[in-house]
Amino acid sequence: MKELLYVEIPTPDTNAVCTWLQQEWKQVLGEKIITPDGIRLKFEPANSRHQNSTVDTALIPEISIFVWSVQRTTYLKAFRWASRAITGESKILQQLEANLHNQFPEQYPEPPVIDLSEQSIFEALAPYYPQTVHFFQKMPNGEYDLNRVYWWEKRWREGVRNPQQPKQVVFDARMKPPVTSQQSTTNSQQPTNNKQQTTNNKQQTYDLIYIGGALGVLQAAVMAKLGYRVLVIERLPFGRMNREWNISRDEFQSLIDLGLFTPAEFESIIAQEYIDGFNKFFDGNNPSHLKAAILHTPTVLNIALDSEKLLQLCGDKLKSAGGEIWDETEFIKVDVEPEQVVVSLQHLPTQSNRQVSGRLLVDAMGSASPIALQLNGVRAFDSVCPTVGAVIAQGFEPGVWDTNYGDVLNSHGDISRGRQLIWELFPGADGELTIYLFHYHEVNSQNPGSLLEMYEDFFSILPEYRRCDLEKLEWKKPTFGYIPGHFSVGSSDRTVAFDRLVAMGDAASLQSPLVFTGFGSFVRNLYRITDLLDTALQHNLLQAKDLNQIRTYQSNVAVTWLFSKGMMVPTGHHLPPQRINAMLNTFFGLLADEPPIVADTFIKDRTDWLTFNILALKAARRNPALIPWIWEMAGAKDFLRWLGSYFGFTINALISWLFKGWFPGFVRSIQPWVEQRYPNLWLWLLVQSYALTAGMGCPEKVKTIQN
Repeated sequence: MKELLYVEIPTPDTNAVCTWLQQEWKQVLGEKIITPDGIRLKFEPANSRHQNSTVDTALIPEISIFVWSVQRTTYLKAFRWASRAITGESKILQQLEANLHNQFPEQYPEPPVIDLSEQSIFEALAPYYPQTVHFFQKMPNGEYDLNRVYWWEKRWREGVRNPQQPKQVVFDARMKPPVTSQQSTTNSQQPTNNKQQTTNNKQQTYDLIYIGGALGVLQAAVMAKLGYRVLVIERLPFGRMNREWNISRDEFQSLIDLGLFTPAEFESIIAQEYIDGFNKFFDGNNPSHLKAAILHTPTVLNIALDSEKLLQLCGDKLKSAGGEIWDETEFIKVDVEPEQVVVSLQHLPTQSNRQVSGRLLVDAMGSASPIALQLNGVRAFDSVCPTVGAVIAQGFEPGVWDTNYGDVLNSHGDISRGRQLIWELFPGADGELTIYLFHYHEVNSQNPGSLLEMYEDFFSILPEYRRCDLEKLEWKKPTFGYIPGHFSVGSSDRTVAFDRLVAMGDAASLQSPLVFTGFGSFVRNLYRITDLLDTALQHNLLQAKDLNQIRTYQSNVAVTWLFSKGMMVPTGHHLPPQRINAMLNTFFGLLADEPPIVADTFIKDRTDWLTFNILALKAARRNPALIPWIWEMAGAKDFLRWLGSYFGFTINALISWLFKGWFPGFVRSIQPWVEQRYPNLWLWLLVQSYALTAGMGCPEKVKTIQN
């Protein structure tokens, strides 16, 4: 017996595929025999042409073709039952595969256009996403949250499909043409060391206005403690989260060192701490050398935080330091004036309009940010992880999962309807489980990526991943979002700022493109960003050329984007279904063979140049097909573009090796003289110092906030 063909057919209707195979498909050779799950093709044995020959029926050559379903997707395999190749078998299989692709093409369903004045979100979406509607109805705020899912998908699709003409939300009061990433101003501004100083315009009331109250409120609280007047604008009721946060103790320690939290406060927001995390990808269809052991990561994402409690605590600290929070308020636009920004808002419950002004606007709106789309146009984002899931309070049978353990990354099947689906499972407080389903996805106007389709998958295939009766589960809340990525070639190939405006977090899209730990990346870089932002505000260095230096770019992280590219199925392409799992098992199997510190540093964005190259060479030796596979999936243009990232990483590693031992200390030693006389130069020197340390995954020692 020999496997001849394995294909993924992008439809959940396995019966339709089986019926077509049995009744409509016309094979070029062989006699078709119907079986319960497909067909058999029987051929005459080679010696049957000779007269008086006796044929052993057990040796009659056949091809067995059958279909099955998993992950709401249909798969087909063909096996040869013969001791040698059957005449014409290649022609038969090529015909079958081509006919399958024609009969069952890739489809990218669109969410329906709905009118919520005529019906509820449940009524509007039930014909299209029945499982999603059914289980959202079981959640405490299900109608509100499903509206939010629909809104986010609609906003994301609009941004992806209209990159050349994104909605204009940033207006420059000093010039009439729309703001683009190429425009910058040359207004000279006088430095000031007074954090509380305002301009002569009496309308200005804040130093910092943050749009987005999730990650944004962490830094907002830090800046308020530094003495700045801070306002946070949040579209949701403050404290509500679309996803949970996990981190490790050593990463969160930076927030304690910064003075934002005390050790006791940190312990109070821990929902669960588990003792190990598993990383395992399906390898049932991989050859033996591409099967991998479980990668154990006991110090990666092993602290589940109570995200709402964390946000409330940050909010309290912000307010106690004089800051304000306006929640249920939507950003409409910002007008950039010579000495301030004027932000237009809408209070959603009352539909009333508001305006507020300040020295600097911080865009923390994440992947839905219209500001990021306007500033970067066609290259706002290169990739995205559509992510869905839920927090489940209880309902799993005993033994299904031990809450002392987490599933960091897991797949239970091969490519599914053009996506490699990956699960995450994190234990929470009181036996809760937070489960995510996501996939790596190229940004494509024809196929932007759908949260609603993913939710229909999630509710349909969760029992395949972890044994359960969905009707017995207690659904606490959904978790969802688009987590974007940008394939950086250099530290300045993405615009993160305009005059008096700077983007951070997912809106800046500079977190790890490999594991997409936006929260972890933000925390790891918070001290760096805070120090730079504080310096810019103290000296009124708020032009685009100054603010564009304030970013979390890491050369050692940028070079990993080709790996994430290798986990995306290009839109309209057909790959062997086991391809991505084989690639994942190559690399994660390699990490499983290394000392634990190697995986820990890699996933936490701390890998150095030598370790990266050693791992890359070992991976190529273990799986020589890896580079051709990535070339096929990424294409020549992106592969060559990645070489630019690699050469940049190499140069930066050399510079860091030569200078990081003495340059940061030297910069700090000349601070009193340089900062007072040449503030622009001081900001540039500080940026270069951080590039040698934090920019290479070696953060500097965090200093406690001084008011």
